[in-house]
Amino acid sequence: MPIRTKTRTVTFPWSFYLDEIDRELPAGSYTVETDEEALETVSYLAYRRVETRLFIPPATGRTGAEMWIVDPDGLDRALERDLVTPGEPNRA
Repeated sequence: MPIRTKTRTVTFPWSFYLDEIDRELPAGSYTVETDEEALETVSYLAYRRVETRLFIPPATGRTGAEMWIVDPDGLDRALERDLVTPGEPNRA
């Protein structure tokens, strides 16, 4: 089945946490890639999300970004919490 990849940038104005990552991440912009698989249906084209990856830019003095497979719903919740509780590191 064909797979397509969607890329977007998300921005966290405050530090945040995700369940999959064992440390606080700093405020900033992050690239998110989502792979979607085409579903074979009779009447229309549909896609199912297969994997979501978050790319963490290298910290000062380090080279190379990190890539983590994350729960897209957890990422959305973290973005929502960031808007509701500004200035506090948001936890899941």
